[in-house]
Amino acid sequence: MTKQEKAINLSESAQVDQQSVQPFPRSRKVYVEGSRPDIRVPMREISLDDTPTDFGGEANAPVLVYDTSGPYTDPNVVIDVRKGLADVRSAWIEARGDTERLDGLSSNFGQQRLNDAELAKLRFAHVRNPRRAKAGANVSQMHYARQGIITAEMEYVAIRENMKLQEARAAGLLNEQHAGHSFGANIPKEITPEFVRQEIARGRAIIPANINHPELEPMIIGRNFLVKINGNIGNSALGSSIEEEVAKLTWGIRWGSDTVMDLSTGKHIHETREWIIRNSPVPIGTVPIYQALEKVNGVAEDLTWELFRDTLIEQAEQGVDYFTIHAGVLLRYVPLTAKRVTGIVSRGGSIMAKWCLAHHKENFLYTHFEEICEIMKAYDVSFSLGDGLRPGSIADANDAAQFGELETLGELTKIAWKHDVQCMIEGPGHVPMQLIKENMDKQLECCDEAPFYTLGPLTTDIAPGYDHITSGIGAAMIGWFGCAMLCYVTPKEHLGLPNKDDVKTGIITYKIAAHAADLAKGHPGAQIRDNALSKARFEFRWEDQFNLGLDPDTARAFHDETLPKESAKVAHFCSMCGPKFCSMKITQEVREYAAKIETVDVTVEQGMREQAERFRQEGSQLYHKV
Repeated sequence: MTKQEKAINLSESAQVDQQSVQPFPRSRKVYVEGSRPDIRVPMREISLDDTPTDFGGEANAPVLVYDTSGPYTDPNVVIDVRKGLADVRSAWIEARGDTERLDGLSSNFGQQRLNDAELAKLRFAHVRNPRRAKAGANVSQMHYARQGIITAEMEYVAIRENMKLQEARAAGLLNEQHAGHSFGANIPKEITPEFVRQEIARGRAIIPANINHPELEPMIIGRNFLVKINGNIGNSALGSSIEEEVAKLTWGIRWGSDTVMDLSTGKHIHETREWIIRNSPVPIGTVPIYQALEKVNGVAEDLTWELFRDTLIEQAEQGVDYFTIHAGVLLRYVPLTAKRVTGIVSRGGSIMAKWCLAHHKENFLYTHFEEICEIMKAYDVSFSLGDGLRPGSIADANDAAQFGELETLGELTKIAWKHDVQCMIEGPGHVPMQLIKENMDKQLECCDEAPFYTLGPLTTDIAPGYDHITSGIGAAMIGWFGCAMLCYVTPKEHLGLPNKDDVKTGIITYKIAAHAADLAKGHPGAQIRDNALSKARFEFRWEDQFNLGLDPDTARAFHDETLPKESAKVAHFCSMCGPKFCSMKITQEVREYAAKIETVDVTVEQGMREQAERFRQEGSQLYHKV
């Protein structure tokens, strides 16, 4: 069956990607309850083997890890992508009493798509009437936080960030943790709901959580929390079907994508997005200008505020959690890009630059920004203020166009905050290592500590096919300096549309970068998993080493390439050094020797006596002829 045929029968034939619903080895889904029974925060618990008797013989406590996979890895949940995920948040939203259920879609385009009979077999079958704030109400998490209200979403993310830290300490999983250097961040020893509320009220963190995305498992983005990563998906006019994009979503969150951006283009953007949101437990972001451009057949000059406004409402009513809005691309900045090596590389930035030049008017996203805020706070959609003038090459990093736009984004941030609308700031791009900290420092200064969200940055331009590595280096650095969320880069960057393997590679690369940043910042509990894996490595608990890793499948496969037998899973060596030269095996032998002579100090003293006696027996000569 062709992709087109599959798309035609999608409402009947769509199935979940089976690879995405397999539980991780030796893992189980656990739920931590909050103050009310419907606050159930998912985590993944990894069971560990006991320490072998020749290493002292002790039980090893299970390790909890942050879990973005939603119900897909819970064997007790039946997944049917045709029906979407179960409701998580509706009761919380209803209890606040400040929203109303509309009689139907209020977007003109949304109504057209819903009434198009030809789309019936392609459309998600269970489209609900959307919610919107009641007249005069503001339903953003920032608004509640500034009223002193701790919402269920805030409590949820506090539990999620804290990861039962006190229990982990009691179990001895955090006996060692290096002090971090946080570059001025205010990371507490314990994440509480009140701390979450304070950070959101201050604008230092956001919880992207549209009231029309009740399937969402809330998460938080901010410099004083765990560094998050975003994965991009999206079909194009050249290939990939809706079903494949849903599979990429479920595959991406399996490996740790905290949010997902749907960058779909083509004529079925609306339908693709509905399927993705209804099946997503993580926040979904979009770039609305992409769809607006499709509506004018790709002619940027034909874009209008009225058409764009309708697109915002259409997407907000579907449940998009954050919008990339390129409102900082101002007419006066466009000439500053003329002498760049790579000009304007942002799709959204180039669209708005072309519109500004064609009409010789200021960017309508900038001039109508307060009207956009009114829409955002009616649905609790967060801003992701787009860096339309980001550098697309090392040569263009930190130039006047980039930093001019950043200053404007700081101005727009304060306008968003005036409306109690949540806001984060997008950043570069291509930046050499020595210029990365300047980017972070300038963003903190211009945008008053609003969360920073960067694409990498890529630290060199010489490695097509390996840009997940060139960017992972920059991502780890800027995450340490204070960046709140890192947008992944796959090996296909600059080359083509990523497939499932590319998505996994990009996500794992960025999970490494984010975790390295958490360790360097001194985030409480960040070292638990490292400590557990190091202990398993020293004790030759091979299965535990695999299972504690970010990618157990690959770790196991690499080990089995050279030592495939099951007996090798308990061997006290690996294929790198072999049985005679394993440093950890030798260290264990030293420890065993030391144990026979009570203490290490006694061992050293005994050894010194033995060497002194040997010196005397050999004639007390300083040198010997060979």
